[in-house]
Amino acid sequence: MPHAQPPDHSGAAITLQKVQPFGPDSLVLTTTAADADGRLANRHSAYHDNRSPPLVWTPVEGAAAYAIIVEDPDAPRAQPFIHWLIWNIPGEATSLPEGLPNEASLGLVGGAVQGRNDTGGVGYFGPRPPPGHGVHHYHFQIFALAEQLSFGPETPLAELVSALKGEALASADLIVTYEAAGA
Repeated sequence: MPHAQPPDHSGAAITLQKVQPFGPDSLVLTTTAADADGRLANRHSAYHDNRSPPLVWTPVEGAAAYAIIVEDPDAPRAQPFIHWLIWNIPGEATSLPEGLPNEASLGLVGGAVQGRNDTGGVGYFGPRPPPGHGVHHYHFQIFALAEQLSFGPETPLAELVSALKGEALASADLIVTYEAAGA
């Protein structure tokens, strides 16, 4: 029986691999939107309802804000696919509810800012791996920040990463999976 070829993917580093927090605190990120095997529920996929999942994290002392970046390094392209950029989540927050609106400024989350995902839209874009491409791994990366960031929603990932390098107190990576139906 021939072995299946692994899917083509970027191989490029995700944000978490580029940012080294300077604080001693640890950070844990969880969600109720994935099953015991880590598979994200269909309603969070762009094939279905495309709702951002609920997220909960442990507080980090001294955090002025949090940033979350969701990337898919299994995407068949040169760089990981950006599914979500959100920053300036208030430092006292320890969770995000399910189904945040795709708006640049989120008053219901203390004025947090959402950037552009790789579809060109603002806010969350759920998993949508190509059919037959196998299981994709989605990295929900959270960063506790010493200061809020002064960027608007058009800020590119590279600029955001540069700022995170100087402001990250702690970070965590929650990995969930998703595979297109019929794959």
